[in-house]
Amino acid sequence: MEVLYKFMVNNDLWGLVFVYGYVAILLLISEKLLKKYPKFSRKFVHIMVGNILFILPIFATRDVITFLAAAPFIVLTFLMSPYSPVKMKNKVSASGHSLGLVYYAISWTVLAYMFFDQPWIIAIGIAAMSYGDGMASLIGEKFGKTKYRILGDEKSLEGSLGMFIVLIIMLAIVLAYYSVPLNILTIFMVAMVATVLEGITPRGLDNLTACFGAVTTYILISLI
Repeated sequence: MEVLYKFMVNNDLWGLVFVYGYVAILLLISEKLLKKYPKFSRKFVHIMVGNILFILPIFATRDVITFLAAAPFIVLTFLMSPYSPVKMKNKVSASGHSLGLVYYAISWTVLAYMFFDQPWIIAIGIAAMSYGDGMASLIGEKFGKTKYRILGDEKSLEGSLGMFIVLIIMLAIVLAYYSVPLNILTIFMVAMVATVLEGITPRGLDNLTACFGAVTTYILISLI
């Protein structure tokens, strides 16, 4: 029993090292190498931090991944926002929607606690927030010509289409990575729901709707 406990703790420690080390590298690149492009810098972090989904299997316990790996980023991203009582010289949050990254961290924390035993579900939510929502913004800003406005924010069909295509690819990668049987219809429906919700939700909150919309759709289809 003691040997098993030590093994689990070692796994969790490695998981924490990889998560914090990876995020630190992303922030360093964002602040030092991409500081001249604040909007792109923020989206770079937003998208690339999603690769944490490949680290999830390392963790051995629910409490560690939830309260030590995920939850601390709620505090960190809030301190980086304009609402922080501590003023930090940081361009990542300031260049975009003020609480977008906070919602991102909240979503990851909730998913980690609820679906620790099913990490591919956590990964689906993270993929929708990171690659899905992030690419929708990047593609929309670069190529968006056909604009639409539903609940206040202006978005583009090109951005939404980009999110849909990228998310289909990422969902296939996620399910293959976790050795979950691929179902094209399921992937299509999850990507479609996440894309629609991202398109009709004001920015910032779209992290929440895309994430939980994707997860809910996957779970409901899996129950059929």
